Amino acid sequence: MKAILERRSIRKYTGEPVSDADLKDLLKAAMAAPSAGNGQPWEFIIVNDRQLLTEITKVHPYSAMLLQAPLAIIVCGKLDNERYKGYWAQDCSAATENILIAAQSKGLGTVWLGVYPVEERVNGIRKIFKIPENMIPLNVIAVGHPAEKKKPSDRYDENRIHFNHLLLLNENKKHIWVHVKITSVKIIKHYGIRKVKKYRLETIQIPYLKN
Repeated sequence: MKAILERRSIRKYTGEPVSDADLKDLLKAAMAAPSAGNGQPWEFIIVNDRQLLTEITKVHPYSAMLLQAPLAIIVCGKLDNERYKGYWAQDCSAATENILIAAQSKGLGTVWLGVYPVEERVNGIRKIFKIPENMIPLNVIAVGHPAEKKKPSDRYDENRIHFNHLLLLNENKKHIWVHVKITSVKIIKHYGIRKVKKYRLETIQIPYLKN
């Protein structure tokens, strides 16, 4: 839990190499991720060649930290290994998050650089690393020893949590949009709602009364 809550995107690196043992652990963590039908449609390209790291910065506009980072991992989805079509991006995203958390637990820094679905980035990475058409680069992960320290960011927001029904507060905080079938019962007091009439499945607007 500590590694999850303290993980931050790191964009400054010391240049100190990542050990082979640590790299292997990151990849073991990646391959422990869940995948649809256990298809495991991932492939990982390890980039520690300085020239290739520099080439990535020419096709990805937000990858300047690769000029410092000693290592990058390109996470690719291999479509031939999909058990259920269309799920490769979710599977590879789960593997990516495992890499980020494992790196944090080892005192390493990372940043997730999105490639797919931006066509120019996909084509650029594909060309540099000669990636075949049956594989799609999802992202590039910069990995290294951090040269910056970031405090944990508390992003927990109870307004994003919905039990059984979806309640959405509109921007001016005057009404709540409810996208559910509602019956004549009391609803969560936090939203200041006392009672609502019966409605069928539709979108309704309820006044927001802040306590």
